[in-house]
Amino acid sequence: MSGGFALFIVGWIVIMVGLMSIGGFFMFRKFLKRLPKEDGKSIIDWEEYYVDKTKHMWSAEQKDLLEELISPVPELFRDVARQKIAGRIGELALQKKKKKITQEILIEGYIRATPKRDHKFLVKKLEEKKIDMSPYDPLIER
Repeated sequence: MSGGFALFIVGWIVIMVGLMSIGGFFMFRKFLKRLPKEDGKSIIDWEEYYVDKTKHMWSAEQKDLLEELISPVPELFRDVARQKIAGRIGELALQKKKKKITQEILIEGYIRATPKRDHKFLVKKLEEKKIDMSPYDPLIER
């Protein structure tokens, strides 16, 4: 066996182990989110509960705004992001006893559901739409 071929095989093994590790990490995270908590429901169960409970509260305009806000998320992960963010928005709407999802609830829920590093895009998008950000300043890290 030549040295070049052996190097190729070792490199290929390193790449495969790396890719399998990355995939395993994401599968393990999903598994952990499916584990029931003290109340008997998992994180994903609660997200689904809030989305189902508030499905009738969403207007077409608010659905469109949510789709616009999650547009930078890679398509592969967009469904997961939509579920997580919509669940958080639904939870806020129920906590505040709202009858419908308003723009304020949607923006606050989006901020609370997304990592701080993603807030830059939100601020930029809301400034383009000329939406006042001052009520959300305490929630956003710039």
